[in-house]
Amino acid sequence: MKHNINTMLGACAIGTTAMLIGMAVPADAETIRWARKADSLTLDPHAQNEGPTHTLTHQIYEPLLHRDMSAKIVPALAQSWAPTKDPTIWEFKLRKGVTFHDGATFTADDVVFSFKRAMKQTSAMKELLASVTDIIKIDDHTVHIKTKGANPLLPNNLTNLFVMDEGWSKKNGAADPQDFENGKNNHAVTNANGTGAYMITSRAPDAKTVLKANPKYWGRGKFPLEVTEIVYTPIKSPATRVAALLSGEVDIIQDVPVQDLRRVASDAKLKVVKAAQNRTIFFGMNVGDADLKSDNVEGKNPLADVRVRQAINIAINRPAIQKVVMRGQSAPTGVIMPPFVNGWTKALDGHPKYDVNKAKALLKEAGYANGFGITLNCPNNRYINDEAICQAAAAMLGRIGIKVTLDAKPKAQHFPLIKKKETDFYLLGWGVPTFDSEYIFNYLVHSTTDKLGSWNGTRFSNADLDKKIEGLASETNLDKRNKVIAEIWAVVQKEVLYAAIHNQVLNWGMTKRINFPVQPEDQPHFKYLKFNK
Repeated sequence: MKHNINTMLGACAIGTTAMLIGMAVPADAETIRWARKADSLTLDPHAQNEGPTHTLTHQIYEPLLHRDMSAKIVPALAQSWAPTKDPTIWEFKLRKGVTFHDGATFTADDVVFSFKRAMKQTSAMKELLASVTDIIKIDDHTVHIKTKGANPLLPNNLTNLFVMDEGWSKKNGAADPQDFENGKNNHAVTNANGTGAYMITSRAPDAKTVLKANPKYWGRGKFPLEVTEIVYTPIKSPATRVAALLSGEVDIIQDVPVQDLRRVASDAKLKVVKAAQNRTIFFGMNVGDADLKSDNVEGKNPLADVRVRQAINIAINRPAIQKVVMRGQSAPTGVIMPPFVNGWTKALDGHPKYDVNKAKALLKEAGYANGFGITLNCPNNRYINDEAICQAAAAMLGRIGIKVTLDAKPKAQHFPLIKKKETDFYLLGWGVPTFDSEYIFNYLVHSTTDKLGSWNGTRFSNADLDKKIEGLASETNLDKRNKVIAEIWAVVQKEVLYAAIHNQVLNWGMTKRINFPVQPEDQPHFKYLKFNK
């Protein structure tokens, strides 16, 4: 039975049941002390679709399908999957003998509950299930997922959709996902009960989280599982983070500051492991509102004029940001899509030439010869040198008369501004776990509805384009599907909804005692880590 459809999309591929439950941990297993810039936003597995949040969640909870350290889709809680004779139904055979951390048995009921939970309004994961009409339990270890039409890419959408224990969730008042944007909490925000390789033993948000190995994990004998304890410490300060690695206080940091790469690599006890990341950094612009709240232009929206957006796009000197801000550790681009993604082309990737004079002429033509003022919202603890990128862009835009007021905040305060449409001009980074353009369109291009467009801070809305985006989920002719994808990208690029800056390059710094390749989605799955003997 086929259970990996990545071969259907060339860009998607980069590549026992419960056993020995009471088995003792390996004698050479030990603690890993792990640090990165910022913490997970929540433990609720459906409340935030955000990289660092998923990273911690992946240690504790599991999806049906999982991307391994090479980003290849492999079995997790589902042992096999395939479309049925009815092309609108996918069948998933579930792994037997799996238990949650509290000892409860994992069954199809938990999958049905979790997927329906992930489809609710407060879920940040609902776009991934936009084509799903029903989740049906066939028996305790078989689930059918029904879609509006044949959806050949459904499995690609499931690698970050985590399964919760239905009984535990309902008992603890967490049947619905946390309403993160409105500051609401539930039991699942600070407590967890997954099937994963590690269990929470203590949690102090933004300070320290400690996990221990799950002694009854179904994957014993399948994964190395040499790590018996994980101590996770968010360290915002780049200097402090590097100092902790150099002194041996931590064993691995995911985000070595670009200015410290040589220093870390030259240490005899350490190494830097690099890889291109499946993530693009870009600026979003409010093109839809009649008037902006954060500018100094009364009664108009300068960003609604495509000439202004074009001016902003060519006023940003991407090679300079790459050289000065990123120290060479980025790949300038002109599209909000990294090369891993189906739909990417070299032509789309080409970024516009930096041209101050042309940008000024476009502003003048649009009626803003003297420029205007606007606030730029930026995170300061999420992406590599995020605030520094915004500072550089603000200076560049100042050269064409756009006076930028920079407002940099931690990601926990920044992201709700985009989701709640409270920012006119903002920095965002986007990874594509499905490795397909549809994911980008569903979140960032489609009109904002109760199911789609939740991260479309541009307010852009095009009914014809929405229909094309929705049709991608059920288009089985891949040539036709890719043609539609190209048509959608042509509109996105023509409208200049976003000013793409670059694709990130990952630099993990770690002790030479461990063998741990960089995962393209920046997801260190510690159950794969091995210690060098």
